[in-house]
Order: sequence, then C-alpha cells, then structure tokens
Amino acid sequence: MTPSDVKATLSFSDGSPSMELPIYKGSVGPDVIDIRKLYGQTGKFTYDPGFLSTASCNSKITYIDGDKGELLYRGYPIEQLATNCDFLETCYLLLNGDLPNQSQKDEFVNRVTNHTMVNEQMQFFLRGFRRDAHPMAVLTGLVGALSAFYHDSTDINNPEHRKVAAIRLIAKMPTLVAMAYKYSIGQPFIYPKNDLSYAGNFLRMMFATPCEEYKVNPVLERAMDRIFTLHADHEQNASTSTVRLCGSSGTNPFAAIAAGVACLWGPAHGGANEACLNMLEEIQAMGGISKVGEFMEKVKDKNSGVRLMGFGHRVYKNYDPRAKLMQETCNEVLAELGLENDPLFALAKKLEQIALEDDYFVQRKLYPNVDFYSGIVQRAIGIPVPLFTAIFALARTVGWIAQLDEMIGDPEYKIGRPRQLFVGAEKRDVAPIAKR
Repeated sequence: MTPSDVKATLSFSDGSPSMELPIYKGSVGPDVIDIRKLYGQTGKFTYDPGFLSTASCNSKITYIDGDKGELLYRGYPIEQLATNCDFLETCYLLLNGDLPNQSQKDEFVNRVTNHTMVNEQMQFFLRGFRRDAHPMAVLTGLVGALSAFYHDSTDINNPEHRKVAAIRLIAKMPTLVAMAYKYSIGQPFIYPKNDLSYAGNFLRMMFATPCEEYKVNPVLERAMDRIFTLHADHEQNASTSTVRLCGSSGTNPFAAIAAGVACLWGPAHGGANEACLNMLEEIQAMGGISKVGEFMEKVKDKNSGVRLMGFGHRVYKNYDPRAKLMQETCNEVLAELGLENDPLFALAKKLEQIALEDDYFVQRKLYPNVDFYSGIVQRAIGIPVPLFTAIFALARTVGWIAQLDEMIGDPEYKIGRPRQLFVGAEKRDVAPIAKR
C-alpha cells in the first residue's frame, strides 16, 4: 500500500492537539483513512457498529460496487465468469489470482477430484445427529471434525498445509452436504465418481440410489455450477469476516471454515434464500396469486411486521448482477423440467413483476436478489429448502479459504481485537451478602 499525498486532519473542539492521518488509495473503490495510530496518539477509538465504514483489511480478491451493481473476482466481471468459465476455474482464480490455462486447469481439477472422498469414520460421526437436525447444524459439526481426520494440513501458518486444506475443503464439501442430506432421509450414502464434473458429481451424490443408474441432466448440472460460481465470494461479508477473525488466532483452517459455516447459517446472511422460499409457501397457503396484492400492501405498511424476503441487498443499491444471471438459469431450469406453470413459481413471477413495476419498490431499489432466484432453482431441482444454506456454504468455501490464505500472507495481519465503547457501571465495591 502506498499512502496518498493527501492527508486527513483530525481536529478536536476541546483544545486537544489535531493529528494528521494517512490516506491510502485502492486500485478501485473508496480511499481509506488509516486510523491505526489514533488510540496511541489521542487515547480515543472510533465507533462504527457493524463496521459499516471501516476497512478491516486490504484485499486483492473481490470488489463490489453496490451503486453500479458490479461484482469482480480478481478483476473479472461475474457476468463473464458465469458465462465463460466453470466453478473450478473460478476456484483456481480466487485461490491463485489468475485464470488457469488448460494444463493448469486439468491439474487443478484432477487434484480436487482425487480428494472428494471423506474418511469412512465420518459416517459414524453423522449417526450421532438426529435425522431431523437442520443440515447447517450437521455441516458445522462435520467441517469442524475434518481437523480431527486430516492432521497433516492443520498448521495455518504453513503455506503448503493451507494449499492442501484448500483442496480438501473444496473437494469434500459436496460429499459432506450430500451425506447430510442422505442421512436426513434415511437413504444410503453415494460415493463420488471421478468421471463426473464437480456439479454433476454433487447432483449424483444427492439424488442417486444404488437401485439404478443415475444420469446427470446437463441443464441442471449447468445450473448447479452457476449457483456455485455466483456464491463463491462476496468481499468482507459477515461470514468471511468471521473466517478471517477466527483464523487470525492461528486456529486450523478447518476450524476457521466451520466458524464461517456457523455464521452463514443466520437468516440475515446465508439463510435468506431459505427464508424467501418459506415466504412464498406462506403466501401460497394464504391463497396464492390472488393474495399477492394484499401481501405486498402489508410489506409497505411498516407497522405490519411483514418483510419481503429475497428483494434488496445490503450492498447493492442497483440490480444485483448475480440476480440477472440467476434469473436466466431459473427460466432455463423451469423450462427443462416443465415447471413454468407450477403454482409456487407462478407466484414468484408475480412478486417479481410487482417489485419491478411498483413505484414503492422501484424507488427503494428493492430489486429481486440472487437469493430469490437461487431458491427457486434449487427447489425445482429437488433440493429441500433446509439444505439451501448448506449449498451456499459449499460454494462460499473457496472464497473463505482464499480470504484466509490472503490474510495469513499479509505481513500487517494481527489477531483481530475490536474495541468497544463501554457504557456499563463504573468501578464499585462488593458488599457482604447480608447488605445487598
């Protein structure tokens, strides 16, 4: 990082001496004011709940321009990657900084493919869970347990260990998610097959049984691959920040990723697509399309407590670029499966139409987001709603491990230690119990 010639001057109205703060310029995006010496020189902290105005790191991985509706992985627009590359090429890009050539891709795909199996004892670990447990509860445990099985890649400070852990996590996540699903429905686990693509392998492990051959539908395979690509990374969101903070303590990569899985579970983060499908099912139970207008009026009423899930985004103040791509895939999948007239999908289309035409939603830029369409696609494929967030975690694993690797390689990185504004009781003495 090179400081800008321009400095920020911080002055105080109480007569305290002012101080100059360096300003750093990003390659794109806002400049940042360096406040690292603020406390040492002034005895004061900044106050920024939710870190909405604070850059916690410098990064070369993902850039978002929310006003333009732009998402770049290592400088490449998400539209180009989702159209011209597959998920494993995107993984290689996020981990290594550049897209692979053919021989690099072949080698990377081969490495991932040869690590898709998990230790057989993971089956016994699974059996400790209730079959009706939420898949994210199971996945949090399974990912954390990987560190108990793969001791030769648990040193977060060893670059080779981190590379091996990255390959293992990317390779094994589909197997673990599919195992969690099969366990929940009482079906036999399906082992991975090395002659299938990453997405095709996942679909087979999810939906095949030993009774008959399973043929991967290429339209669904493409759709699944696109879901993975669109969710692979998204800058310093809650779960990525969790992985970085957890990894900053020096814990092993599997534990740091398990922390990311746990954070992603929240309905305000990765659980949004699950919440969206639940909302559609509630409207359907109310009476379906005939009740959409009534539901949307409740959404507009701040006192109703009714929220429109799957619309709007914390960062994007324009159309989420991932949503446009997911919308195309959604239409392809519904057409392939003959589900264009399915009541729930017709309901979703009506909601989409109102949100794109009604001034209330247009003015507030409450466009359909990626969660809205990806939930519909996954339901059409046959994936149960509670599994949506686990699939999100599967896709985001590569982003988490890339961000973690970048942090460990940063000479400026330190263990995370946020500060606080303390507003509790001042120092006081403990009275004997008889006088309290």
